[in-house]
Amino acid sequence: VRGVYDVAGLRADADVMIWWHSGSADALQDAYGLFRRTTLGRALTGVWSQAALHRPAEFNKSHIPAFLAGEEARQYVCVYPFVRSYEWYLLPDEDRREMLAEHGKMARGYPDVRANTVASFALGDYEWMLAFEADELHRIVDLMRDLRASTARRHVREEVPFYTGRRRSVREIVAALP
Repeated sequence: VRGVYDVAGLRADADVMIWWHSGSADALQDAYGLFRRTTLGRALTGVWSQAALHRPAEFNKSHIPAFLAGEEARQYVCVYPFVRSYEWYLLPDEDRREMLAEHGKMARGYPDVRANTVASFALGDYEWMLAFEADELHRIVDLMRDLRASTARRHVREEVPFYTGRRRSVREIVAALP
């Protein structure tokens, strides 16, 4: 478990988000099933679930998601799905490479916001899952706002829902539930 997050009040449809990760999709499904059979799991209603897995980055093979690079989880996370435009995959590789390089350069002013981008093709309704982590929530907000000005932004088809929350202990989560 990377973290358990309090999303209450930031989403009308959810109170808790759990970020599981494993080298096996089967293990994740088993963990979800086991959790649903706990007292807490039975008290909650699932509203959204999405799987993804790490694949080498298209143009920057050195990009490793923070959670796989052994970085500590931060206090806040913003998780959302992402789907590129239909045209994106038809563009020449060099055009896409340039847009992604620009996007990466725009994020350099936010070294404290850690990115986790993982592929979700055929695992649900989305192409990518993104999770941005930071110790200060406003840093995620500022980064997301600034990245809206990137050229690659023209090739976004979908990027909702957003689930954002503060990392908490299970004890704190349970105490905060209605």
